[in-house]
Amino acid sequence: MNFDINTIVYILEILVGGLLVGIGVHFVPVGGAPAAMAQATGIGTGTVQLAAGSGLTGLLAAGLMMSVTDNLWLILASGAVGAGIMIGSTMLTGSWIYAYAVGAPFASAKVNYDPITGFSQPPYVAPGTVGQGIPTICFVSGLIGGMMGGLGGAMIYYPLYLINGNAALSAMFAIGIFLVNAVLASWNIQGTIEGFHDPKFKKWPFAFRACAIASILLALAAVLITGGA
Repeated sequence: MNFDINTIVYILEILVGGLLVGIGVHFVPVGGAPAAMAQATGIGTGTVQLAAGSGLTGLLAAGLMMSVTDNLWLILASGAVGAGIMIGSTMLTGSWIYAYAVGAPFASAKVNYDPITGFSQPPYVAPGTVGQGIPTICFVSGLIGGMMGGLGGAMIYYPLYLINGNAALSAMFAIGIFLVNAVLASWNIQGTIEGFHDPKFKKWPFAFRACAIASILLALAAVLITGGA
């Protein structure tokens, strides 16, 4: 393939997409195993699963939209909305379980008052836990993070598909890029995070630098390999 201005644009799109996936998961309330036992706030699964999941959902939504239109903005929007719906549905279902099956009140141990509702949090935090359920601030933050990840997924898949026209090949390389950025984000978060109000959120610049380096290298490899396939 010719390394022209279009190729550079494709690489930059993949770079931005990788950054959105890696940074976006910092907004998602990742609770891990403690959340699965209602001993921490957030979704009861890991950072890698949520980051890669949002990116993959964005890829699928973008692929579906690409089958009916070639409008870039609609394709990117479908990726963001699709992943937002996925993360929102996950948090909503988890909230039903926490509320009606476990009987745990939604409360955060990271703030004294929910920044959105203003509700007091400490009285509802169970002893020995770091919060439970998915409070309003976590839900809103999760929606933002999910949409960022979905947008990133669409931005990675779209240029790869334009290069080679092979949906399966493009998806394979895109998923690999999701997973690398997801693991880097996981190392940066180191456990659980509640969202943009969590003190750990301030660590996002470290993930930004790591994901930027990884994404540019992966973008170069993906564009050159798939472009020559």
